[in-house]
Amino acid sequence: MSALRRKFGDDYQVVTTSSSGSGFNQPAPKKKRQRFVDKNGRCNVQHGNLGSETSRYLSDLFTTLVDLKWRWNLFIFILTYTVAWLFMASMWWVIAYIRGDLNKAYDKDYTPCVANVYNFPSAFLFFIETEATIGYGFRYITDKCPEGIILFLFQSILGSIVDAFLIGCMFIKMSQPKKRAETLMFSEHAVISMRDGKLTLMFRVGNLRNSHMVSAQIRCKLLKSRQTPEGEFLPLDQLELDVGFSTGADQLFLVSPLTICHVIDAKSPFYDLSQRSMQTEQFEIVVILEGIVETTGMTCQARTSYTEDEVLWGHRFFPVISLEEGFFKVDYSQFHATFEVPTPPYSVKEQEEMLLMSSPLIAPAVSNSKERNNSVDCLDGLDDISTKLPPKLQKITGREDFPKKLLRMSSTTSEKAYSMGDLPMKLQRISSVPGNSEEKLVIRTTKMMSDPMSQSVADLPPKLQKLSGGGTRMDGNLPPKLRKMNSDRFT
Repeated sequence: MSALRRKFGDDYQVVTTSSSGSGFNQPAPKKKRQRFVDKNGRCNVQHGNLGSETSRYLSDLFTTLVDLKWRWNLFIFILTYTVAWLFMASMWWVIAYIRGDLNKAYDKDYTPCVANVYNFPSAFLFFIETEATIGYGFRYITDKCPEGIILFLFQSILGSIVDAFLIGCMFIKMSQPKKRAETLMFSEHAVISMRDGKLTLMFRVGNLRNSHMVSAQIRCKLLKSRQTPEGEFLPLDQLELDVGFSTGADQLFLVSPLTICHVIDAKSPFYDLSQRSMQTEQFEIVVILEGIVETTGMTCQARTSYTEDEVLWGHRFFPVISLEEGFFKVDYSQFHATFEVPTPPYSVKEQEEMLLMSSPLIAPAVSNSKERNNSVDCLDGLDDISTKLPPKLQKITGREDFPKKLLRMSSTTSEKAYSMGDLPMKLQRISSVPGNSEEKLVIRTTKMMSDPMSQSVADLPPKLQKLSGGGTRMDGNLPPKLRKMNSDRFT
């Protein structure tokens, strides 16, 4: 057991770590149950009560022999050759016996079918010499035996068929990529923790050989019993776990150990899974890794599985890759090791529900900030437009900062509970009409503020009415020259 110091914010937290050889600070594991796929990839399925369907195995005899265990393959190999040799040696002995070659074998004036065949052992040696093309030159077939020539042709054809069948079967058996799968490693445990802000199921896969797996692809299946709405019980229902099919992340470049991730979202079968519900759930995750062996070009498949007891909530894998001088080093001693990290104990569904419950409290603040930003933007636009007016019109409006103060009063939420109530009625009507953009509102506001005849004091807020002199025209606050200019212009 070791410890790791990790920094979260400004504080360091010491978390425990564990490897494959040490125990976890977890509750006592539940009773071991039957697995569908073992850790070594073997499927725990037996086919029974086949009846007459067993004849299908004989129709595909070659595949049946390849699928047999090695001890049965060796037994069939030796037995086939032994029976074939004894049978063919017996045929040669029968021909010699029928022709009487056994009794006249030592007569130099007699021409037998096979020279120097005196008994069954000598007939067996002749067959072996012929089959193995050794040909010591002491025993040979003569032209006085047509039946021997026909048997010789039959022996050659039958021997080629037996050699091709059995030797080919043994070669395929030895070159099967099942042993290549022994050098493909899977982590002993799968983990669930946060990655990129999302709750993620992760496990690790690695390749022990320097030779690559070409076109390596990984798939995951979730085996879980369920009952349909119609009442049908499915004991081993298979569900697909997305490990990057839509993004291409399932296509692996398996040079160094990789961490395979399944993001738990609304489409995931683990959408309702939490740390508490894992103690009562029963499921099995089957992992299938497929690829082409670079050296032989044959397709290889490696399998493993994780039950609910082998999925660790709130853990993360140790890094195993380090940079050395001129190369990257992989430390496989930490391949299965994990350590604890802070992880919410709630399911993704529960987290989304809590977020929705808290969102109405945040919505008013968000809307007020948006209204305040729009008011400030309107104020800035008004300042830009007012600076483009002629100097005389800017002076006619009275105080130069009058429109700016008016809009600032409407945009300050800390002083007013509702900004539109302090604006003139005409501005409220304009702003309430749907389809009016901010630019049109600013232009209309500028025109109303720049026209002293159309703007009445009664439409202004109380503060501005007091500023203007309590109900008199705004011309009273203008200098004498500007009042005379207005009277000359509008009379």
